[in-house]
Amino acid sequence: MPKQAVALSKIPPQTLRALETLGSHLAVARVRRKESLATRAKRIGVSIPTLTRLESGDPSVSMGIYATALWLIGRDGELARIASPEHDKGALEMNIQEAIDLGKARAKVARKNRASVKPPPVNL
Repeated sequence: MPKQAVALSKIPPQTLRALETLGSHLAVARVRRKESLATRAKRIGVSIPTLTRLESGDPSVSMGIYATALWLIGRDGELARIASPEHDKGALEMNIQEAIDLGKARAKVARKNRASVKPPPVNL
């Protein structure tokens, strides 16, 4: 039996649950379309045991196989949007913090420049 990849042992529980949900949804889609495991497996290009693993949310099933299963139900277009930059909350928060830091740095320089400028003499 092949050794399990270290990365698979580090998958967070919520990610495992998401894969299980995805697999379950793909199983429901197959059943609603009245396709057998054998027919769906053949269409994806995998064995029945691999399809069964996919439908149970097994993280060792390749992304390509999941993508093909999504393609069969017309949902593969969502893959490109999953990690799109506009939905990357962590990066957006970093961008906001960088803008705040830049604003503070500019304000500090402006205060320093105002303090170092001598006002012109007043003639009375």
